[in-house]
Amino acid sequence: MQINKITHSSLFQIMSTDISQQLRSKWFWTYSLLFGGFVAVMFATGITESQIIGFVGLSRLMVTFMQVSMVILPIYVLITTVRSVVGDRESNVMEYMLSFPVSFTGYFWGKFLAKFLLTYIPVFIALLGAALWGSFTNLDVPWDLFTLYSALLAAMIFCFLGISMFISSVAQSQDLAISSAFVLWLLLVAFLDLILMGLLLKMRIDAGTVIGLGMINPLQVFRTTVLVLFDPELTVMGAASYFVLDTVSRELFIFFAIAYPITLGLLFGWLGNYFFKTKDII
Repeated sequence: MQINKITHSSLFQIMSTDISQQLRSKWFWTYSLLFGGFVAVMFATGITESQIIGFVGLSRLMVTFMQVSMVILPIYVLITTVRSVVGDRESNVMEYMLSFPVSFTGYFWGKFLAKFLLTYIPVFIALLGAALWGSFTNLDVPWDLFTLYSALLAAMIFCFLGISMFISSVAQSQDLAISSAFVLWLLLVAFLDLILMGLLLKMRIDAGTVIGLGMINPLQVFRTTVLVLFDPELTVMGAASYFVLDTVSRELFIFFAIAYPITLGLLFGWLGNYFFKTKDII
C-alpha cells in the first residue's frame, strides 16, 4: 500500500516537473505555433472552399490537417522523446531525482504522461480551434469526424511515445537513441503500402498476407483510416480496398485503428519501464 502511494505521488511529481520544464522550452512553443499557424494558413488560403470526393469546408481542412500530422507528429515524438531517460542518465539528472522518494515506475510513467499531454494538447487545440472558428463563420462542423480524428491523433502519439520511451530506456547513449529512432522512422515510412506491396508481390506472396503485414505498421494503419474516413469506398487505394473492406467492416477497422496503436504504445511502454527498473541505470 505504501509502495503504491509513493508510486502515485512520484508520478504526479515527475509529471508536473516535466511539464513545467517543457513549458519553458522554445521547442514546445515552436511546435505549438506550427500547428496553430498551419490551420490559420489553410483558412487564409481558402482550403475550406475547395471540394474533393464530396468533402468541403471543415471536412476538407481536417483531412489535410491529418495528412500533415502523419508526417510531422511521429518523427517529432521520436526525436524529442528518445532522449528523456538516457539524457537524464547522461546528465546525472536522474541520479539527483532518484535520491528523493521517487519510484522507478512513477519516474518513467510521469515523464511518459507529461510528454503525451504536451504533444497532444497543442494538436487538439489547433483542431478544436478550427472547428470553433468554422462554427463561428457559419460553416458546417462535422463533429463526428472531429471526434474520430482527435482519437486517431491521440492513439498515434501514444503509440510513438511508447516506442520512444522504450528506445530511451534500452539505449546506452543519446546519439544511439536518436539514431535508432531515425532508422525506425525511415523503415516505417519506407514500408508504407507501395514499397511493401511491390516487394512482397514480387516474391509471389498472397495479397491478403501482404496487406496484413502492412497493417502491422502503425503509420499504415493511421494513413488507411484517414482515407477510410475521407473516402468510405477507399477508391484511392485501388484493388487493396476490396480486401480491406471485405475482410472487416468500416466501423471495426476504425476501432482497430484506435485500439491497435494504443495497445502497441502500452506494450512498448511496459517493456521500457521493465528495462528501466531492472538494468543498471546510474
